[in-house]
Amino acid sequence: MPRVFIIANESEQARKLRAELAQRGLDCLIVPHNAGTLEQIAGQSLGVMLLDTDEATTGSEAWEQAQRIRQERQIPLIALVSGEKLNGLDSNIDDFVVKPWEPNEVTVRIKRILRGKESIDSEDIIRCGDLVIDSAKCEVSLSGKPIMLTFKEYQLLKFLASNKGKVFTRESLLNKVWGWDYYGGDRTVDVHIRRLRSKIEDPTHTFIETVRNIGYRLREKL
Repeated sequence: MPRVFIIANESEQARKLRAELAQRGLDCLIVPHNAGTLEQIAGQSLGVMLLDTDEATTGSEAWEQAQRIRQERQIPLIALVSGEKLNGLDSNIDDFVVKPWEPNEVTVRIKRILRGKESIDSEDIIRCGDLVIDSAKCEVSLSGKPIMLTFKEYQLLKFLASNKGKVFTRESLLNKVWGWDYYGGDRTVDVHIRRLRSKIEDPTHTFIETVRNIGYRLREKL
């Protein structure tokens, strides 16, 4: 079953919720609010996020980070909210649970969302020979074995795989994957391509081609 990420600072309340959900068959992990949250979940099978809105208030850095994960990875977000804050709750959530959290209610809401995703997941598989990218779960495997990638490595691979055979310059890849406001140089692309190759290629698998004086592409015929 996809993992449930509880985005909250370590506390007795968060640990208790994780234990109670685990008793109900859900694989849970607490992820603290910090700049490395995206990197911590990259490449993992992520099903639902639970966000403690007492700690991550609307408009805060933690809230914006959760919204970015939700948008980029198409992951449902359930807000854990105090009753007095319901009126100010942001609409960019998929569901909410009011404190004190009742474990059975939280479990029902999580499983309902997961059932709704099941019909979509099968449409989100990108196959490139032995390389499989599950964009619903943000998982990559080669010949059935999982490949652990950083968030940007995953984004870069998914973009190239979604445009097999098409050549992209380093500048266009920076724009598409890192964003137009990224201030790093195009050597960033070369570094990530090299790391990707070290993880997904071997003597029997070659996926990424260098097009001299232009950039890179994912091979169309594998």
